[in-house]
Amino acid sequence: MIENEAIVAIADFELYVKTLKQEQTAQGTTIFLHDSLGCTTLWRDFPARYAQLTHHDVIIYDRRGYGRSTPYQDEVRGINYMETEADVLAELLKQLQISQCTLFGHSDGATISLIAAAKYPDLIRQLIIEGPHIYMEEVTHAGVRAASITYNHTDLRQRLEKYHGERTDEMVKAWTSTWLSDFFQEWNIVHQLPSIVCPVIAFQGEKDEFGTAQQVWDIQKHSTGKCEVHLIPKIGHTPHKECPEVVLSHLEEYLSKE
Repeated sequence: MIENEAIVAIADFELYVKTLKQEQTAQGTTIFLHDSLGCTTLWRDFPARYAQLTHHDVIIYDRRGYGRSTPYQDEVRGINYMETEADVLAELLKQLQISQCTLFGHSDGATISLIAAAKYPDLIRQLIIEGPHIYMEEVTHAGVRAASITYNHTDLRQRLEKYHGERTDEMVKAWTSTWLSDFFQEWNIVHQLPSIVCPVIAFQGEKDEFGTAQQVWDIQKHSTGKCEVHLIPKIGHTPHKECPEVVLSHLEEYLSKE
């Protein structure tokens, strides 16, 4: 595997991009999209293991405000901020000259992946999503509120600063203040799901602290493309960290049927 790092300019900001390239001809390209507190580094070795399994080139990037990408500049997130991120993804694919790809998204990254597939169907060949959100639930609100309390009263801030540096407070504030705001309680993207025509593989932990399994069942119900759902017992919001072997095993089985 050949590793490369780059800074890619998108409009008036820059994104940190890491590439894992196959030494032989790749069988496709997969873009990894991180969660609301994540970044490229926090995927750990999972993208490399995925690349080895699928023989895909893998691209991982830090969204604006995260990791080593351009920090926020006091922007206020609106109700459609993840749609904006889907547009950024489409521009990034253009910059990287990628005509079609698979998306692997976790949490916010899963939602952005869904929106991107709905808005740009010609660009997206397949979705692999973990812990996606398509509307607000009581458990979602409670989970974000609990995360905010944890951030303010434990060493979570110090642990996140290792990856996000001085932008950490602004990053956490952007997430929690948006998801806990009154206006965001009405957020819902179910109406966009019928525009998703590519295959979807959805992973959901049965003990996910940020959403119920109804989220993935509704994705399966409303998407036009085939959606395969895997509910994983005894785990929470991060299947690729809590049970990577299970996720990779399901993906290997899926690939064997293609």
